[in-house]
Amino acid sequence: MSDALPARSAISGTTRLYVVLGDPVAQVRAPGLLNDLFARTARDAVLVPVHVAPDGLGEVMRGLRRMRNLDGILVTVPHKIEVCRYADRLGPAADVAGSANALRRNPDGTWLADNFDGAGFVHGLRSNGHDPAGTTVALAGAGGAGRAVAAALLSAGAARLWLYDPDSARRTDVLARLDARWPGRVRAGAEGDLGDAGDRVDIAVNATPLGMSPGDRLPFDPARLPPTCVVADIIMKPAETALLRAARDGGRPVVHGRHMLDSQVLLYEEFFALHAPERNGRWEP
Repeated sequence: MSDALPARSAISGTTRLYVVLGDPVAQVRAPGLLNDLFARTARDAVLVPVHVAPDGLGEVMRGLRRMRNLDGILVTVPHKIEVCRYADRLGPAADVAGSANALRRNPDGTWLADNFDGAGFVHGLRSNGHDPAGTTVALAGAGGAGRAVAAALLSAGAARLWLYDPDSARRTDVLARLDARWPGRVRAGAEGDLGDAGDRVDIAVNATPLGMSPGDRLPFDPARLPPTCVVADIIMKPAETALLRAARDGGRPVVHGRHMLDSQVLLYEEFFALHAPERNGRWEP
């Protein structure tokens, strides 16, 4: 018997719509993953990428909210913080982090936003054999994904987190959010050179866009980390960033960005209620 995925039905007037918003969108993997999920669950739905720059986000979101056949929105760089303004309610992870990567339309027409970056990242980390409980973490990037990853790591038991971001306002906002929930466990700085913390770091994470484009500088120097330090990147494309290559060449264990998104698929299935159709009075996969 073939293991091939079932072919999805043709798009029609009954097809439900989902979008992923970003700038850029060439790197996004969500269309392949979610459309495969729609096919497996025989759901009449499709997800497409929408390329929108920051100055057009408000106009696009106002239009999307009015589309009656749109059920969900995924969000990638650089919109995860700003998109919270267009939700009627924030879920727990989005509320703590102040950023969202998924919005769904509720039955009453309101929109709920939440963030699964952090949960996906921690799940991917653990699936690679690295439990963050009790560790010291250095994280570069306090943007939409970075703050969600930071919150999830602290929630998973990270003992101390060093957060680096050159934007002082963003750094101050994230530090206040995290310190209110996990007092005394977070320190913040402007530069990603790891400072005096480098020799005490167990897990180092890049949550910036550095590495998406050829010629990008490294977000931090992995050579300054202990030989046993796990180096992780949230970038999906390229699969192996310059940071991960340098870390691997130096003998350090690495975790690729794809694990974060792969781990989110089940979370999306629950959030968007992407169940199989009911047949003969029972649910079938």
